[in-house]
Amino acid sequence: MKTVSIVSPIFNEEKSLPLFYESLTAVLAELDYPCEIVFVNDGSADRSEELLNELAVADERVKTIHLSRNFGHQAALSAGLNAAAGDFVIMMDSDGQHPPALIPEMIALAESGYDVVQTQRLEDRSNGLFKRKTSELFYVLLNKLSDTPSVPGGADFRLMSRRAVDALRALPEFHRYLRGMIGWIGFRSVIVPFKPEKRIAGSSKYSLKKMIRLGSDAIFSFSLVPLYIGLSAGGFFLILALAEVIYVLSFWIGGRSDELAPGWSSLMFMLLIVAAILMFILGFIGVYVGYIFQEVKRRPIYIVRETVENQPSSAKSTEKDASP
Repeated sequence: MKTVSIVSPIFNEEKSLPLFYESLTAVLAELDYPCEIVFVNDGSADRSEELLNELAVADERVKTIHLSRNFGHQAALSAGLNAAAGDFVIMMDSDGQHPPALIPEMIALAESGYDVVQTQRLEDRSNGLFKRKTSELFYVLLNKLSDTPSVPGGADFRLMSRRAVDALRALPEFHRYLRGMIGWIGFRSVIVPFKPEKRIAGSSKYSLKKMIRLGSDAIFSFSLVPLYIGLSAGGFFLILALAEVIYVLSFWIGGRSDELAPGWSSLMFMLLIVAAILMFILGFIGVYVGYIFQEVKRRPIYIVRETVENQPSSAKSTEKDASP
């Protein structure tokens, strides 16, 4: 019989965790599949760790993985994927916005032959105008710049078959953008739209800084277009320089060299433009070099501090590299 694994990262979710667990287990009870729930505590500073340990002791289906610090949402999901043993692995957040009621439909689609069942958020008016517009702009830019298409409104709420999970685990990169990585591995996929539920408690853990970092990982990990933009800009200014040479030579050939006036303003304008372009290109190159530097060090994506499952006596600590 096929099995189902639920992978959910936890970061300071002490208020939402009990209600999320209750709603999730209510849905799992209706399934005809053996299930496991893998919670990944991503360095929470509240009572989340205590609550997760209690769930692991009380419910033999629950496995709790405590990371040594906060490594980020994508790293926590990667930790859960590495620990999940199910034939179908479902990733979902624990804040309540990913509805567990959608799980049976996702499994039915997987049984029909899809390796990836990707959900797509319908527009949520409860989000601010700034967040909605920046999200739209992000997906437009990413799909223009990258060869790997991303679904606008795509969420880290998806089902993956075992072979898709194994293929994803074979990708060792340090900078993780799972939506792009899953698109890159291919496999037969289907999109299921859903309307996000209201957050059970608290607020989004994705600050503007984290969103910018995720966007940077998405663009620089899946596209060389920024470098091609630099080459294009260089070619454009080379054409302008040739046009300027032809323009000046026309005065000399026509015997009107005395009409040439010192072009201080235009000269400074060109110098500033060229300097700005050079700085942008050097910045792009610097980012790529930085990514390469972090990759070649081969540091783990995350470190597991402790894993708790079944009984308190089964708690075990590890300080080893837990990356794929």
